Amino acid sequence: MTKVAVILSGCGVFDGSEIYESTLTLLALDQAGAQYQCMAPDSEQMHVINHLTGQEMLEKRNVLIEAARLARGAIISLGDAVPSDYDAVIVPGGFGAAKNLSDFAVKGADMSVSQSVKSFIQTMHEAGKPIGLICIAPAMAPKLFGKDTVCTIGNDQATAAAIEAMGGIHQVCPIDECVVDRQRKVVTTPAYMLEGRISEVASGINKLVTEVLALS
Repeated sequence: MTKVAVILSGCGVFDGSEIYESTLTLLALDQAGAQYQCMAPDSEQMHVINHLTGQEMLEKRNVLIEAARLARGAIISLGDAVPSDYDAVIVPGGFGAAKNLSDFAVKGADMSVSQSVKSFIQTMHEAGKPIGLICIAPAMAPKLFGKDTVCTIGNDQATAAAIEAMGGIHQVCPIDECVVDRQRKVVTTPAYMLEGRISEVASGINKLVTEVLALS
């Protein structure tokens, strides 16, 4: 049975993993008969956002502890995860991918990916295992997989320009579809980078999961 690593970045669209995207990913994997293991960096969040007001809160939270909310406690530290135990990896979106897994939210095209995330995903990639990136997470693709990596974040011009400034190739994509770089085994979908219904987001994520499993 295919076993997929799902890397989370906290809990909540503005400072962690997007909850719908994460849940839809786990649902699609389960419905496809795949196993999954949620994991997250054991590190401090960039900041904490009040999702009711959108304002920053004066407190600190841990990425792994917050992500455990999404995983119903069934989660491990990314630092303890062994890449050879998994056949693929998927990273749901939410701004945590741009704040806690990388610093794209602050540095744009000058971004870097956190070392634990970079090490795990690149080890998987070098072993020929497929990678799925959702929503804003594809902004990390050029830094993870190199020049000319094909990916999508939908149609946001500023984010697409940053991806291309890092050497990636951005393709415009609707919310209910995905883009596949077959050479690199990288699959991406816009999800909530675009305005749409949860059913449309589900369609794109389902297609991403199908492609990732097919490439496993």
